[in-house]
Amino acid sequence: MKRIFSITAWIAVAVLGAGALGSIALHRGEPLNATWFVVAAVCCYLVAYRLYSSFVAAKILALDDTRATPSERHDDGRDFVPTNKWVLFGHHFAAIAGPGPLVGPTLAAQFGYLPGTLWLIAGAAFAGCVQDFVILFCSIRRDGKSVGQMAREEVSERGGFIAQLAVLAIMTILLAVIGLVVVNALKSSPWATFTLAMTIPIALLLGLYLRFVRPGRVLEASVMGVALVLFVVVAGQWVADSPFWARAFTLSGVALAFLIIAYGFAASALPVWLLLAPRDYLSAFIKAGAIFSLAAGILFVQPQVLMPPLTRFIDGTGPVFAGKIFPFCFITIACGAISGFHSLISSGTTPKMILRESHARFIGYGAMLLESFVGVMAMVAACAMPPGIYFAINSPPSIVGGAGVAAASTISGWGYPLQAQTMTDLAHKVGEITLWNRAGGAPSLAVGMAQIFSGTIGGERLLSIWYHFAIMFEALFILTVLDAGTRVGRFMVQDLGGRVWKPFGRTGWMPGILLSSAVIVALWGYFLYQGVVDPLGGINSLWPLFGISNQLLAAVALVVATTILMKMGRLRWIWVTLLPMAWLVTITMTASYQKIFDANPRIGFLAYAKALAAQIAAGKIPAEKIAETQRLIFNQRLDALVTGLLAAMILVLIVEALVHWYSVLSRRKESVLHESPYIATRWGADYPGVAHGDD
Repeated sequence: MKRIFSITAWIAVAVLGAGALGSIALHRGEPLNATWFVVAAVCCYLVAYRLYSSFVAAKILALDDTRATPSERHDDGRDFVPTNKWVLFGHHFAAIAGPGPLVGPTLAAQFGYLPGTLWLIAGAAFAGCVQDFVILFCSIRRDGKSVGQMAREEVSERGGFIAQLAVLAIMTILLAVIGLVVVNALKSSPWATFTLAMTIPIALLLGLYLRFVRPGRVLEASVMGVALVLFVVVAGQWVADSPFWARAFTLSGVALAFLIIAYGFAASALPVWLLLAPRDYLSAFIKAGAIFSLAAGILFVQPQVLMPPLTRFIDGTGPVFAGKIFPFCFITIACGAISGFHSLISSGTTPKMILRESHARFIGYGAMLLESFVGVMAMVAACAMPPGIYFAINSPPSIVGGAGVAAASTISGWGYPLQAQTMTDLAHKVGEITLWNRAGGAPSLAVGMAQIFSGTIGGERLLSIWYHFAIMFEALFILTVLDAGTRVGRFMVQDLGGRVWKPFGRTGWMPGILLSSAVIVALWGYFLYQGVVDPLGGINSLWPLFGISNQLLAAVALVVATTILMKMGRLRWIWVTLLPMAWLVTITMTASYQKIFDANPRIGFLAYAKALAAQIAAGKIPAEKIAETQRLIFNQRLDALVTGLLAAMILVLIVEALVHWYSVLSRRKESVLHESPYIATRWGADYPGVAHGDD
């Protein structure tokens, strides 16, 4: 009877999800109720987790809880630390959920709500979650080794070395962009700066409490930590209202950049239990709490999605960014559907802290589903505002003709009516000087979130409070990726350095820890600083690389995963990783080619550099702007070079993998798995972390 009830319930969930998804895909005419997005996403995620992740766990990976994990075998109190599965889920989710699921869907909304929403849901269930889950499992079975190390062992020595270099280069770009987004979000917000700064001592207190005062008492520490975080969120408004403290926490971009670099070094060098894990765990409460509150607000307010399912800009003439829906929708929405950065966390900090192999399903597959839900909520927030306002906030002045009446006239001419006074009134309501031309996604997302939140509590009189809370939330969301990413980068630097001098590769050797931490923060810190002092704010030169680099990294991870599954004898199920790998290689190589060689200056790096050089030669650039323009030319050419090098390295890795696959399948080469030897776990159900983790 119980089984019949369970089957009936899951069929009902599947039918409800299919109906909601069908309403989103087929609806035309009147504006669509945003409730359908929440229902479709939640139902699809539940079915995917219950059925598809169970299939992957049982049939493909065969998770084994009798096997000791790296945290048990190598517990050193610094990097290999047995961690409660709920705390680790919070750390993992906070570490993977960066700017992608917030900014990406917001920018991709220029194509309409339909393509982005479908990619977020389907891409996560069949690609992103699978990548995170499988790579986490593979790393657990190999003592927490990184994607690059696994590529070297499982694919080939040469391919693995190229993969490690490519991954380190991509990591540098990703962390620089993430840091730049944080700097730009904090520059004008003492409230957000204060709140983020206070999460550091709170995390230290929480780490010491769980380590020495009340080990294993996660619930007590959670209540204390969340209460303190909520207090500093409220106190942040007091700081912003105080002339003295507001001035103290209103920092320049350069000052914020150096503070973020210093924080990244500390997060990399300090023991993981002291700062990284507890801070990410606390951040996860704010992240998940805000997103679920946004979902509840959508269900309560039931706003209309005013953006059409498809806009006129699917042809590549979009004002937010140029490029056709294929491949740029799938590059712009990175982390919400599939993200290569996640593979670094799944083969970096998380496998060194997990208690049981079975936890990999909940943490690897489940955390990615939650991040995809973040992306869907960001899409709703962006599309629930009038399209005219959306394009006014996200379009650069060079496209819409500045601000005010001229810009409003341009946007209205696209078929999205807008009055200049509407933007003035909206900026006043949210406490901003102007909302025109605030490209980058964060401000428009904050406006969308604030409008939904104010519809549930406070109305328009609290719109400014909700707006600044959303800005703080976005900065907090993104910064947690920086600390975990820096620590993973430290592991990669140590591994590469260990090839030259063995002691440097020991993760427990303090001089190696400090030196490798300094190297990785210097690498991304340099690009962050260059972005901060860039004439156009840096986002124009660094952001185009973000999506391509991220998806190229996902292709690397799926190549490694496919190779390992082949060696495990899972040929029958190899399509699980092979199909998303083929799709990613297709879109990333297409996007890379277009970004380098497209003749449209708004798309191609080299075409834009050539157009700027021609303007200088023709004397169309004022003398005082020549140096700035020359820097832009250099940045565009550098972007083209970096994109070309990354794409070439990934192609070499794929060729190496194809040769290796042929050797394995034709039995010309012995198929050797480089798993750690089986060691039975000594932890029973009474072990504190296991007992609380399995509750």
